[in-house]
Amino acid sequence: MDFLTLCLIHLCFVLATVALLCVCSGRKESFLARSVNSASQVLSFVIPTQLQRVTQRTIHRLFQTRSCVFVVLHVALQGAVYGEYTWEVFVYCWELQFHLLLLLLPYLLLAGNMGCFILCSQANPGIVTKSNHASLVKMYAYDGVLFQKGILCPTCNMEKPARSKHCSFCSTCVHRFDHHCVWVNNCIGAFNAKYFFLYLFTLTAMAATIAIITTAFLIQVVLLSNMMHGSYIDNQGQEHAVEILFLIQHLFLTFPRIVFMLGFVILLTLVLGAYCCFNLYLALTNQTSNEWYKSRRYGCSHRLTLQPHDRQVVYKNIYSKGVWMNLKEIFKPPTLLERKKK
Repeated sequence: MDFLTLCLIHLCFVLATVALLCVCSGRKESFLARSVNSASQVLSFVIPTQLQRVTQRTIHRLFQTRSCVFVVLHVALQGAVYGEYTWEVFVYCWELQFHLLLLLLPYLLLAGNMGCFILCSQANPGIVTKSNHASLVKMYAYDGVLFQKGILCPTCNMEKPARSKHCSFCSTCVHRFDHHCVWVNNCIGAFNAKYFFLYLFTLTAMAATIAIITTAFLIQVVLLSNMMHGSYIDNQGQEHAVEILFLIQHLFLTFPRIVFMLGFVILLTLVLGAYCCFNLYLALTNQTSNEWYKSRRYGCSHRLTLQPHDRQVVYKNIYSKGVWMNLKEIFKPPTLLERKKK
């Protein structure tokens, strides 16, 4: 694999990471979409009209319709990382007598991640239909701020149940809607939120595990070579003790693809770790990313009130039932029968 190919792969990795943060944020219009629109307006002065139309159709298909493009990209990125790990890191670590169970751990996490991915992408997230509409309306109370009683969905022509939202990607209303994830090509709702949480957790663990094993291998190489106690001569002929920067440059020249992969998986671990923590916070407080984003407009308070001087609504999350019950609701969504028993 030449250097140009590595650069292209790294660019795809960076774009994938940015897209992951933007698309999975649950916002109505993501930062990535706004950036693309702004860039297209600037480039419209120099790009031919026909090419602009093709570009607009492509962007619309990628970011405003349901498509398998990001699923294919997701699999390709995982294949690239695991291919590099298998053919270089695993082999070198095996020669250095790393413990076999440690080396196999990324593959075990990959198997679990792919299982969660399939379940998350194939499961019904909680599509609101005419047959289940009556029961879903009774599932959650309307808070009077984010969710108002009597609001009709103009597309589905049904009253919106509390905590539901119409997904423009799938053209359906989804019960306890969180967001539409292009990486699994499905909405995240009441009935597949647990699979998405496990998918995100195993994906983070995969990146972290590969990063740790790769770092341990490079450290072992440095220790065995006794390089830290050596010296080098610069272009001016002066001798210097080995520094961290020189060490990194040497490792990159010796193992370019491994160091390149390590930089990416470290970045991915940080990004996914932060997003995983955010989703854990939402689960523990019984919020969806859609509700969290919309609630930022109203602020937070321990009481729901209407201020007489400015008529400003203050939002309070009425769906939180305590940490344990909130977490239980993710892995075992309540049914109408359970609702009646309470």
